[in-house]
Amino acid sequence: MSESSSTPLQTSGSASVDHEDLSADLDLGFDGAEDILRAWRRGMRPDADLTVSEWADAHRWLSSRASAEPGRYRTARTPYLRAIMDALSPSHPAQRISFMKAAQVGATEAGNNWIGFVIHHAPGPMLAVLPTVEMAKRTSRGRIDPLIEDSPALKERVSPARSRDAGNSMLSKEFPGGILVLTGANSATGLRSMPARYVFLDEVDAYPASADEEGDPVTLAEARTTTFAHRRKVFMVSTPTIRGLSRIEREFEASDQRRYFVPCPHCGHRQWLQFERLRWAKGKPETATYHCEGCERSIAEHHKTEMLAQGEWRATAISADPTAIGFHLSALYSPIGWKSWEQIARDWLAAQGSDEMLRAARNTLLGETWIESGEAPEWQRLADRREAFPAQIPAGGLFLTAGADVQKDRIEVDVWAWGRGLESWLVDHIVIPGGPDDPACWEKLTALLSQTWVHENGAVMTLAKLAIDTGYESAAVYAWARKQGIAQVAPVKGLEGFNRATPVSGPTYVDATVNGRKLKRGARLWTVATATFKAETYRYLRIERPSDEDIALGMPNPAGTIHLPDWVDSEWLKQLVAEQLVTIRDRRGYARQEWQKLRERNEALDARVYARAAAWILGADRFDERMWRQLEKQAGVETAAAAMDAAPEKPTAPQAGKVTTPRRRGWKISTPRYME
Repeated sequence: MSESSSTPLQTSGSASVDHEDLSADLDLGFDGAEDILRAWRRGMRPDADLTVSEWADAHRWLSSRASAEPGRYRTARTPYLRAIMDALSPSHPAQRISFMKAAQVGATEAGNNWIGFVIHHAPGPMLAVLPTVEMAKRTSRGRIDPLIEDSPALKERVSPARSRDAGNSMLSKEFPGGILVLTGANSATGLRSMPARYVFLDEVDAYPASADEEGDPVTLAEARTTTFAHRRKVFMVSTPTIRGLSRIEREFEASDQRRYFVPCPHCGHRQWLQFERLRWAKGKPETATYHCEGCERSIAEHHKTEMLAQGEWRATAISADPTAIGFHLSALYSPIGWKSWEQIARDWLAAQGSDEMLRAARNTLLGETWIESGEAPEWQRLADRREAFPAQIPAGGLFLTAGADVQKDRIEVDVWAWGRGLESWLVDHIVIPGGPDDPACWEKLTALLSQTWVHENGAVMTLAKLAIDTGYESAAVYAWARKQGIAQVAPVKGLEGFNRATPVSGPTYVDATVNGRKLKRGARLWTVATATFKAETYRYLRIERPSDEDIALGMPNPAGTIHLPDWVDSEWLKQLVAEQLVTIRDRRGYARQEWQKLRERNEALDARVYARAAAWILGADRFDERMWRQLEKQAGVETAAAAMDAAPEKPTAPQAGKVTTPRRRGWKISTPRYME
């Protein structure tokens, strides 16, 4: 460029640029040339020598819309987050950071601080992935917008969402030198939308197994960072779920497994806090204190603030990848005023007796995975617990479902009655010979839909829903199911794997071949996470029954109790316990759980799973008290609660004495509209 009398603008390199020359060469006004040079200088400038925690303390303000403690952010409030945030800084060599944690430890705000730091000091393309697109939208409104609005350093860099052509939409925030895109792990399109230097994967254990059937969402998101090589950062955060299936546990175990060591206020011994050392007097969680592993003295919770301030992260393993580091933290570290040791003790005590509550406590309090028990009960023990039912359907059974397992030469059907708390009774076991190639076999299965079973109180019931497996001869199953309609029949497809939140998904329309013609969207198919219901069945089979004394006092059976009739034989019982949940490791050493057969035949277990899926489709897991009362009324069952509600203050003479229930003919639980 030609020399000029104007002052040259010095960049971070050795070249100087005159903005009058640039304005003339590019035919820009003076202001336009200065804007370009300003952007160029930002691009030439190296990443700021500033850590994420230092940035947060200097620039971050917490909004009352998104925080229980609004005001200036202080890393000193949660000192264990300092090293995690600083590992996200450009100057730190780590490229892959995992954080397996309990609830209420501040992890979300650490991730938000990283987002703010990137916008302000280390701009580049950033991808933030939530479990679903809807959650990404909620996060944008509830977390990211307040982050920007209440931190002046960010507000001046991101245009208001209400301005025209601002580059600030719900799922996209543009800023000088970069862009933040939010998406859901269920959207393959969002995951492959752009290259990304930074990837924030939040609550990865809630991600679906596949994004739009295009593969693992974590893998798809990480592929966006390939072009950034050693400059990339991937931050993976989650509360863990089930051992062998947890993504965050897999990442943590592959890392250097850092734990936060804090000093004992009495002896100075450094240790990482473990739940086993939190102790309290029996039945008195308010006495909870922590016991030092060094001196065994009791540590009161008021010491926690100083302990956290003096804590340090220590690696407890060697990572195969030196750029992959991992952190673990339980709720025991939660600062004063958040989750107290007393509340942790109370929550743990409240969870006793329920596997579901214990699982949640282990995940959210300890930040550890739940070990799913897949041990099959001994069939002999089940044989000893068989019962003589007073009628085909005992008093507690309120509706019927069936599971049909299609085999080459037969269709096996088990009919189950269901009551409150998903207590269940095996009502019938039917083997229809012939197989799917025999029209007579299907005719008999059709007749089964109108068959009746007699309730102990005289009501006559038909099947509310029959779920039939489509894994074998699916075309024949689809053809039969289409003829029966959707009210009483549900074709199902079993998929291995756990999905506690939604063990049955659908229905989805699938192509079906009917009478030699391929019909688009010819059948409505439900997908069943069979591992979830198998584990539930075995858990229910291990439930201890009340003693004879307790029964005499009117104590009900625990929720989920499974009742087996005295006519069921040993072969059926062996089929029911024919599988076991085992943990296996892949070539990279990652653990996962899968069900494996202990014997060849397992039709009873499969039929139970399908019948259970039918109950889920009907909505039994979500019935409210009004619904259960209505079902009891139709079955002629009068619960103590219902009797108290219905009883007049002074019964008249005809009402006194024995209450009889008329025999009900033709009652069909699938008929009421609320069950469809």
